[in-house]
Amino acid sequence: MREDEGDVGGSAGGLVSVGSPMLEAGPKAEAAKLLPFLALGARADLQAAAAQHVLALTGSGPGRTMLAGQAALLRALVELAVAPAPAPARDAARALVNLSADPGLHEPLLAAEPGLPARLLGCALDPQWPWAEEAAAVLANLSREPVPCTALMAALAAAEPGESGLERLVRALCTPGYNARAPLHYLGPMLSNLSQRPATRAFLLDPDRCVVQRLLPLTQYPDSSVRRGGVVGTLRNCCFEHRHHEWLLGPEVDILPFLLLPLAGPEDFSEEEMERLPVDLQYLPQDKQRDPDADIRKMLIEAIMLLTATAPGRKQVRDQGAYLILRELHNWEPEPDVRVTCEKLIQVLIGDEPEHGMENLLEVKVPEDVERQLQQQDRQEQEQCERVQQALELAPETQAEALSLVGLPEPQLPRTSRLPS
Repeated sequence: MREDEGDVGGSAGGLVSVGSPMLEAGPKAEAAKLLPFLALGARADLQAAAAQHVLALTGSGPGRTMLAGQAALLRALVELAVAPAPAPARDAARALVNLSADPGLHEPLLAAEPGLPARLLGCALDPQWPWAEEAAAVLANLSREPVPCTALMAALAAAEPGESGLERLVRALCTPGYNARAPLHYLGPMLSNLSQRPATRAFLLDPDRCVVQRLLPLTQYPDSSVRRGGVVGTLRNCCFEHRHHEWLLGPEVDILPFLLLPLAGPEDFSEEEMERLPVDLQYLPQDKQRDPDADIRKMLIEAIMLLTATAPGRKQVRDQGAYLILRELHNWEPEPDVRVTCEKLIQVLIGDEPEHGMENLLEVKVPEDVERQLQQQDRQEQEQCERVQQALELAPETQAEALSLVGLPEPQLPRTSRLPS
């Protein structure tokens, strides 16, 4: 994300230039002019103006490219971002958010300041730091790539004695009002990125720590899709560890209702069907809404799919009535790619069990030719989803014709006609 995306400010999903004029001087000359004003100890008003100018430059591609080649200026920017008032730390931190949103700039940032992840981690987890959200956003951006993610893991491992860095991160994420001046939503995607590492998953899935249980309520966190999506992504990554599925699905964690509830709507079920559902999914109110974020819905479905990788997992997911929720979700789902993901999970739940020796779907070795065919099918499905989405965005008078060209009916036709009741 960039500083103009998500909850840090501005509209999600797009880059908004903040309107800096293009530089007339060369990059080195311009950086040389700015550098004295960015230094710690510079006159406060000039320092603030210089930081605002750098932030404006990061709102455009050419500006970010120019700054990426100026190691001394980047170091000065980092120093300002972690400096106490009256230094313009907020603008400096937001400039780092914009720079770190471009994976191609991670290497110059870390080359200029190798200790950047550790320094920002200290700010992000400081309950008194006013710009902790910006620090967390930079780390969420950096941790998407292997090298800075490794540096962040090292910084977490070097945390204070007596409490691991990951424990501090989870505590900050799960404690309301941990920082009264910063919401810390971006700790969610940071943890999701870190959970791609086996060491992080081992920490999260340690039965003696009860970490996963603390994360589960955040799957319905209403105030931020950033935090909610980060937690769901973390849980999905944990579900890759099939040796923990029995524990995750069992009474100690009981993860399935937390994954299904955001996918459930206000539909009425028969008494017989209702009894098959977990208690938390029975008799939901008429104003119950599904998670509004399509990406989060897809990750929830993928997490459940991973839990069905083993025969015991498939049985438990079936026995808890997951199909009923997914059937209604499929009927409602407006996003083609999410609907396809839902269909795949439904087929697993209603299909025949794999033959002997292939019960664990995460350990099955797929022949290379079959894998290529599956990848080709996935690409074709994705292309069709994109064509359908484009058709749905057309005016009503041209929509039907466009949908017929991709071989699909108009949206008002039943979508669950081929699914069993």
